[in-house]
Amino acid sequence: MHREVVIVGSGPAGLTAAIYAARAELHPLVIHGPQPGGQLTITTEVENYPGFAKGIQGPELMQQFEDQAKRFGTEFLVTFVNKVDLSRRPFTVWTEDGHEIKAETLIVASGASAKWLGIPGEAPAPHGLGGLGVSACATCDGFFFKGKPIIVVGGGDTAMEEATFLTRYASRVTVVHRRDQLRASKIMQDKAFKNPKIDFIWNTDVREILGSPETGVTGVRLYDNKTEEETEFPCEGVFVAIGHKPNTDVFKGWLDMDEVGYIKTAGVSMATNIPGVFACGDAQDSFYRQAVTAAGTGCMAAIDAERWLDSLPVPVATGEEVTIEGEVITPDHKKIIMPDGEVIQNKPDGAGDADSGKQAEVVYARHETELPS
Repeated sequence: MHREVVIVGSGPAGLTAAIYAARAELHPLVIHGPQPGGQLTITTEVENYPGFAKGIQGPELMQQFEDQAKRFGTEFLVTFVNKVDLSRRPFTVWTEDGHEIKAETLIVASGASAKWLGIPGEAPAPHGLGGLGVSACATCDGFFFKGKPIIVVGGGDTAMEEATFLTRYASRVTVVHRRDQLRASKIMQDKAFKNPKIDFIWNTDVREILGSPETGVTGVRLYDNKTEEETEFPCEGVFVAIGHKPNTDVFKGWLDMDEVGYIKTAGVSMATNIPGVFACGDAQDSFYRQAVTAAGTGCMAAIDAERWLDSLPVPVATGEEVTIEGEVITPDHKKIIMPDGEVIQNKPDGAGDADSGKQAEVVYARHETELPS
């Protein structure tokens, strides 16, 4: 298979990129990945996505995303990417099913996964209480816990941020941490310690989340790793805040990432360090991690890919702008470095060259590629 746009991931970022790319008649191929629809498929009520005044179930929202992408001709492949070669264009993507896919542009929208405790009661409903009082996103679900006592599991910046945010809604927030001191930065610790609605339980592991589908979460079973005693602690919500892991391992060694594995993008665009490869959504966003922001960056990545395929310049992290033919526009926009190394002045049409009388002209035209099936 040979496609102009290949999108890895089918969450809000990937499917928004697909909608934009399909409407631009770029015939995108979406590789679903291990969790079609992304993290929203394990979320119940979504009330903060614009356009749904009465809220919508997470799986239903993602189905609407997918239906919209299909309406414009997006092709889907349900498999898992296990190898890539980004050394030259077209890029090559291999899947665990044995597919070899050539891509003129690649959009990485593989998302991130919340880290979980792996304890009884934590799994998504109906196998556990996930979505019925267990969550990994305070911004997404905190509103549903007005006036209720909840616990936050973790001791890093994520846990302190979640705990502080949840005090807007909860009657009481109890942080449970397996050590005797926090790993969070000092400023985040200070904010949590000074908040009168936050309590701490130290040297303690959460062993089980208690409750039922009818009641939701009713409490947790705690294990004191100093005294080895087990107790039950009543609460109506459990927020697991031990971090997220971006699903980007297959791209390591190719794309620039931070120490956790989030892909670095240019900022002014969704371009990565490899021209023609773009990243969006939670694969590159460790800060917001919201469906609406993921969708926004998916839109940006698709527009970047469309612009790239049209031989138009796309901004990269260095401040330069690069075209598909390899032309590089300097950050000050005064010069164009051609693929053979020749440097010409980047002047508007008709401006001419004051010294030689020549007119510098660069014509950007649609990159024509024969794409066999």
